[in-house]
Amino acid sequence: MSRIVIALGGNALGKDASEQKKKIREACPSLVGLIEQGHEIIISHGNGPQVGMIQTAFDTASNQSEKIPPMELTECTAMSQGYIGYHLQQGIARELRIQKMPWHVATVVTQTLVDGDDAAFRNPEKPIGAFYTEEEAEQLKEKYPDFVFRQDSGRGYRRMVPSPKPVDIVEKASILNLLDNEYIVIACGGGGIPVVRDEEGDLAGVPAVVDKDYASAKLAEAVGAEYLFILTAVERVCLDFGLPSEREISEMTADEAEKWCREGQFAPGSMLPKVEAAVAFARAKKGNRAVIASLEKAPLAMRGESGTVITAEQ
Repeated sequence: MSRIVIALGGNALGKDASEQKKKIREACPSLVGLIEQGHEIIISHGNGPQVGMIQTAFDTASNQSEKIPPMELTECTAMSQGYIGYHLQQGIARELRIQKMPWHVATVVTQTLVDGDDAAFRNPEKPIGAFYTEEEAEQLKEKYPDFVFRQDSGRGYRRMVPSPKPVDIVEKASILNLLDNEYIVIACGGGGIPVVRDEEGDLAGVPAVVDKDYASAKLAEAVGAEYLFILTAVERVCLDFGLPSEREISEMTADEAEKWCREGQFAPGSMLPKVEAAVAFARAKKGNRAVIASLEKAPLAMRGESGTVITAEQ
């Protein structure tokens, strides 16, 4: 039996609550299929569309009514963990009932420890929330002087926040305890709520976004997982993606992956963080294996029949 962390992309979960429940129901047979093979699983997930929707809703409401205060990004991330986890719990519990399996499922609202001196805090580059006109961005800047706004893809201005690297998973002991008691655990949603320790050692949230794939790799390392599955829309990692010379890669070493990263083979904000997270996990402990695969073919990837496997050595 292996312990597996499965990272689901936020875009794979749909644009609204109704679509999300439908997509989760479609995904659950693949997720539970890994348990049927005898493995323990921890599920992490992205929250890009969802946390943006929550923050936009609060921003819009607070601009229209003084009775509704704006909501901090950390709290919006916690909210997204709760409602995505709720839908995953229902979908997985339903599939467990159909398969007559005795496992339980629970969501852990997870904090991710980051370094307050991370260089990312000096250069916010992660876009979040709604698009604004230049005039709207200037008005918000007057209201919130600490906010940073930049043009994003020519579609308007968006708020930019730091994206520091994860240092540790605060709730790792709770996650391990649940695993020991036959729970499927949902954790580190949206990369976790980024927190730093103050001078007294207490935790404080910071307005930032931790990349979901990096956080999933750190989670897998923290709970002693043997596998990290990063599930996405493609069956395998490709070289020369979108070109006539495009080719799929079924296996790569960490050294090969880093070489291709340097050559610009993987798009930033898309495949690049997935490959970098896979390399970090593969090198964290001897025998670790990271797999980038499609959600629908996760059980096949576990048998080596699909996906791209990344290992520290050949």
